[in-house]
Amino acid sequence: MIKALAAVFICIISWAFIPIASKEILRGMNNYAMLFFSNIISALVLGVYLFAQNGIGALKKYSAKDYFIMSFLGFLGSFLFYVFLYKAFSLASAQEVFIINYTWPILITVFGFFILKERATLISLLAITISFLGVIVIATKGNLSTLKLTNLYADMLALLAATCFALFSVLGKKVKYEQKTAVFVYFLSASIFSLATVKYFRIRLIDTNTLFWLFINGAIINGVSYIFWFYALKKAKTALVSNLVYLTPLFSLIFISLILKERIEPYSIAALFLIMAGIGLQLAKKPT
Repeated sequence: MIKALAAVFICIISWAFIPIASKEILRGMNNYAMLFFSNIISALVLGVYLFAQNGIGALKKYSAKDYFIMSFLGFLGSFLFYVFLYKAFSLASAQEVFIINYTWPILITVFGFFILKERATLISLLAITISFLGVIVIATKGNLSTLKLTNLYADMLALLAATCFALFSVLGKKVKYEQKTAVFVYFLSASIFSLATVKYFRIRLIDTNTLFWLFINGAIINGVSYIFWFYALKKAKTALVSNLVYLTPLFSLIFISLILKERIEPYSIAALFLIMAGIGLQLAKKPT
């Protein structure tokens, strides 16, 4: 359990840099180019690591059906997820998109009821409702009386991204593949899928800052962190792991304020506390 918690913490710190990396990279290229090059870097780094650890033999033990399943998961969680997420980041503020996208731990709980056959409780449903209230606060910029979304397109893209990653996580936990090999195939297949977006590439002036964040994004935020993520999911309860991930927006808001110099609005803090209150309620429930 301690190793699983340590793996989650690595993911928390890594993913807290997603909005910062995205904003910095998008200064030099559009979201489609960012997706392609990030996936290429992820696949290369993971491929070198996999070969150094196990050699080519790690890829020989799976059937064509297994690779089809892994490729589908790669399409869902390493391609489509980022198509929606990066586009949302290109349209709205980092803190808004990031926190709305973080409905995916809630959706993991919902999908877990149906796919992993995890038991639903009244407290779990109440916790989900409280957390979704926090999302509404963010989407309405704290103006709950109107419930008018200020950037509906970006908000919907962020929610679609959340749905993709939640399904990816639940299905990825259900299948029984060695994590390093599976994650390598996820990003290799995502790199191939990304070729379909080449005609939409727009690359502007690329400086060392853009290249730095592109490498960090591909190698660590996307690539290596996925190995730790699925290790944690397989070694600990889904609800516990997904709930702990809600520490990520807390770190992210701090990083956004320090690095991107974006003002942290009071409604964002209020929404974050609501989301974490829902997660805390779920953690406090007695095990069944």
